[in-house]
Amino acid sequence: MTAVKNTRYSVAVRDYLRHSGHATNAQILQHLRQSYPDLSATTVHRITTRLLERGTIACAPLSKDHAIRFDTNLEPHDHFQCTRCDRIQDVVLPKELFDSIQQTMGGCKLSGRLTVQGACKKCVMHTEEI
Repeated sequence: MTAVKNTRYSVAVRDYLRHSGHATNAQILQHLRQSYPDLSATTVHRITTRLLERGTIACAPLSKDHAIRFDTNLEPHDHFQCTRCDRIQDVVLPKELFDSIQQTMGGCKLSGRLTVQGACKKCVMHTEEI
């Protein structure tokens, strides 16, 4: 197992991910460059790769532009993804929903988590204002 590196950058990446819940490397870099202008995309990538390998973070649903998003919630959960603003949030869908989906799939067994898509409350409210 690789030794844990606690550089100022790795601590900042972990702190930002804990605060944001979900983020891409580009989002992490953009945020942290405010405090660390010399931080490179390669450094952020190496840190998130290391955190992922250690199981400190997990992958979340990809962004609209197919970038990997990271998730700090390691408990089993599902996601809601807004098709307008691309924001994601953790949700726990009821077991009955999984059972119902499996029944409609003719005996197939779900083994992963679900991502439900639609318009988030903020986007719905913005559309109604127009």
